[in-house]
Amino acid sequence: MLLAINSNNTNVKFALYDDDREIGSWRIGTDAKRTADEYAIWLIQLMALKGKTPADVTECLIASVVPDTLYNLRQLCRAYFGRDALVYGDASVKKGTVAKVDRPEEVGADRLVNTVAAHHFYGGPAIVVDFGTATTFDVVDADGNYCGGVIAPGINLSIEALRMAAALLPRVAVRRPEKVIGSTTVGCFESGIFWGYISLIEGLVARIRDEFGQPMKVIATGGLVPVFADATGIFDILDQDLTMKGMVIVNRLNRQA
Repeated sequence: MLLAINSNNTNVKFALYDDDREIGSWRIGTDAKRTADEYAIWLIQLMALKGKTPADVTECLIASVVPDTLYNLRQLCRAYFGRDALVYGDASVKKGTVAKVDRPEEVGADRLVNTVAAHHFYGGPAIVVDFGTATTFDVVDADGNYCGGVIAPGINLSIEALRMAAALLPRVAVRRPEKVIGSTTVGCFESGIFWGYISLIEGLVARIRDEFGQPMKVIATGGLVPVFADATGIFDILDQDLTMKGMVIVNRLNRQA
C-alpha cells in the first residue's frame, strides 16, 4: 500500500491507498517542529481504526511546499514504516509533467501534482482552482504541461488579515449570505468575503481563458470547494481529492521507471 503525504502551509495530509482505492485519509496542522515520533503516535493509531498497521505500507511518497517538515516526514517513513520515501521534486523522481514557466524550480509540488491529476482524469486544457492557504489557479495545456497560473490569498487568510487590521471587525465564518448588500457590520463583512471571493474566482477564470485563447474546463479542489460550488456556475468539475489522486499517479509512474 502507498502512504501519500502532502505537506502544505496549513495542514499535512496523509492518505493510505491500495492501488487506486483510498483506505483512509487524515490531516494534522503543519508544524515544522513536530517530530517523527509525534507523527507516528498519531498516525498509527488512526490507521489502526481502519484495520491497518505499518507493515501494510510498502511505499511512501512525500510532496511538500514546507521544506522544514521534510526531515521529520522522511524519518517517519524510515523509522516507522521501514521505507525510504520518494520526495516529489527530488532530481531522481519523475514529475509526470513539464513546467513551461520561467523558473520551473519555483513551482510548488502541489501545483504540479494537481496538473498531473487534472490531465490524467479530465484532460486539457484546464484551469485547476485549489482552495488552500492560498487560492491558486493552475493552467494545464492539452498535453498535460503546467503553463503557469495565479496565486491569490486564501479566504481564511484574508479574513484573518482584515480582522487583525480593523479593530471593530469581529471574527466571522465563511458562509454564503442571503444578500450581497449587508445590513450589519457582520453581514457586510461576510458578504465582502464570500461574494468578493466568488467575483475573484469568476473574474480570474474569465481573464485566464481570454489570455489562453482556448476553451478550458475548470476543476475545483481543496477543502472549501463545497462552500463555493453552489454559488457559481464557473466550475465544470469538483474533485476535493485531486492532489492525493495525483500523488498515486506519480508514484505509479516512478514505480514503473
